[in-house]
Amino acid sequence: MVTREDLESFLIRMDQEFREVDEGMYFVHGHNSGLPMVVHYSPPLLLIRMKLMDLPDPGEGAAELYRALLELNATDVVHGSYGIEDGELILSDTLELETLDFLELQASLESIELAATGHMSRIRELAGVAVEAEG
Repeated sequence: MVTREDLESFLIRMDQEFREVDEGMYFVHGHNSGLPMVVHYSPPLLLIRMKLMDLPDPGEGAAELYRALLELNATDVVHGSYGIEDGELILSDTLELETLDFLELQASLESIELAATGHMSRIRELAGVAVEAEG
């Protein structure tokens, strides 16, 4: 099983900028974008989470945003998925520490970062449609 020391070693090897903010909880900046992610070492799992934005109040047009997020989950997000938690849009992934290796962690972090940078303009546009429909 991957230890906290192994995880830190993986992050260093990836040349990731990171800091431990609490025991087993790391604040990691995306390698290419600098976008922040939280990586939480919580045996037997490793949880990766990136907040993208606060969601507008649901209204007319929100169904289009939610549909687009589900479609992106199914077709364009390799590791992890979009989700909603406490009114926030997040990207998250959960990895098993028992079988985790360097390449799997690297692929997960890169996939989340790529999805965030590649999809945000469309997501913000759709979220803006939902906000306009309310006013």
